[in-house]
Parts: sequence; structure tokens; C-alpha cells
Amino acid sequence: MGLFKYLKEKMFGKSVSQKEKYIAGLDKSKRNFSDRLKALTARYNKVDDSYFDELEEILIEADVGVRLSDEILDATKKEAMLRKEDNPTNINEILVDKMFVSYASQGDDIQTEIHFAESGPTVLLVVGVNGVGKTTTIAKLAYRYIKQGKKVLLVAGDTFRAGATEQLTIWAERLHCAIVKGKENQDPASVIYDGMVEGKKTQCDLIICDTAGRLQNKINLMNELAKMKRVITKEIENAPHEIFLILDATTGQNGVLQAKAFKECTSLTGVIITKMDGTSKGGILLSIRDELGIPVRFIGLGEKMEDLEEFDLDQYLYGLCIGKEEEA
Repeated sequence: MGLFKYLKEKMFGKSVSQKEKYIAGLDKSKRNFSDRLKALTARYNKVDDSYFDELEEILIEADVGVRLSDEILDATKKEAMLRKEDNPTNINEILVDKMFVSYASQGDDIQTEIHFAESGPTVLLVVGVNGVGKTTTIAKLAYRYIKQGKKVLLVAGDTFRAGATEQLTIWAERLHCAIVKGKENQDPASVIYDGMVEGKKTQCDLIICDTAGRLQNKINLMNELAKMKRVITKEIENAPHEIFLILDATTGQNGVLQAKAFKECTSLTGVIITKMDGTSKGGILLSIRDELGIPVRFIGLGEKMEDLEEFDLDQYLYGLCIGKEEEA
């Protein structure tokens, strides 16, 4: 069975609203990737070296990354040779199949939802540079789990960026969610400590901790995060249970560099991609997975609270490669 047919059949078991969000959120990326594949196919009766050169260009411009693009193309060529296949449409299906395999076979098992501790609060530490949508994403996560009946506490651990605490406080008020905050320029670890104490006292299910997003001095960032983790672990056994990195999809390969820097500073358990609806370079997810071996846990497909979705590889490839064509 071809991958496109496989993806279409898989979509029958998916939520209609989630499917629509993926299609809408990946529309710009689809036009930059799938539509260009079609245009390329229309110009060739059968594939040759020039065809593969143009395929590589499409992958790189979709932010899949140079090394991964080469790897995916090499696998595509080998499969085509085994099948004695030179039809452009069929070659494109092989290409997308290799993209699927690339993501699914890298790094840790694919996991999306937060795995809650059997007893006591579950602690999520959220990291990322300023401007990636970290505060809004924390609010969306809180909204998601409050809707699931969880008691959520926010901890405003970014005490250095002007307005960070105020922004998180506004979200906490909108969500009717408790928040622990300190003073401007207060030691972030002391605010985190207060959050752990409050979370235990009020028997919270989930404590979401914001952190400062300063990458200018990686040593300071590393020391700061290490101190926070020590404070958290001392107060709550085996915590933090999750450390999520927030990345802005529109930053492209700069996002990969950010991810590498944060991975050097702390043990990430997942990535959340924001602003996917604002980029035409949806291949960045494949690049991040390949470079870091860390799963994408959630994906931002719009501005509404409900637009933070669990990452679904089938939905992602469907939106990137097929999109609204299922209507045809």
C-alpha cells in the first residue's frame, strides 16, 4: 500500500476537529512542500539526477536540514533502484515514506501526553528562549490539563525578563489557576522552591514551572537550571518529571541550534513546536527529531487555547503532503 493511501485510511480513525486543525495549521508548509513536489512531477516523465537535485532543494528549503535531506534522498534512491521505479509520482511516495521512517526510528519512543506521577505532584519544567511563545504555551498546557480535571499550579520562575511574571499572572487569572511568583530579579530557584512547597501543600496534580530564556551565557543558564532541578528534586522525589523545550517553528534552523544548546544544559524529555501555522517550513520537526533524538510532544497550530495539539506523525505528514485534497 502506498503511503498516501495509508495516510488517508489512517485519518478515518482520527478526530475530525484535530484533522482540520492539522490541515489548516500546516497549509503554508504544504504549499511549500507538497505543491512543489507536484509541480516538479509535472515537468518530468521519469526521474533522473536532475529530478533528485530538485527534490533535495525542496527538502532543504522546507528546513529538513542538509544532512537529513541527503540521508532521506539516499534511502529513496536505493528503494527506487530495488523496485526499478522511475515514475515521479511513485518516487514522491517513497520519499514521504522515508520521511515517516526517519522520524519514527530516531531516538526515544514517541510519547506525547505528560506521564503523571503515581503519587504527589507531577513537575514540568519549561525552557526556551524569549519570544518563542513560552508563556502562552504554558497557559495552553495548563488549560489542557485543567480541562482534564487536573489541579494545576503555575510557578513564575522567569524573574529576569520584564513582564514575564505579569504575563503569566494574567493567564493564571483567566484560567482560574493558582500561581506562585516572586519579585523582579529574585533568585529563580527560591521561587521554584516556594512553588514546590505550595504544590505539595495544596495537593496539586501538575506544577508547571516557567524559567528564564537567556542563552547569551550558556554557563550561567546551565548553572541556573541545575540549581532549579536540585531544589525541585529535594522537595519532590524523582522531579522534575518532564522538561519541555519550547521552539518557534518560524525560526527554522536557528531553532535546531537553540535545541542543541538547551540539550547541553539540561536533560530534555520533549519539544513543543509553536507557531507552526505561521511557517512554510514544516520540515523543521524532522530536523529537530533527527538532530536531538527527542520527541515532539505537542504542536501549536493556531492562537486559541484549544490549538495546542498532541503531536501525531500521521496527521503531520497528512497535513504536509495531502492537506485539503481529501475533499477531492
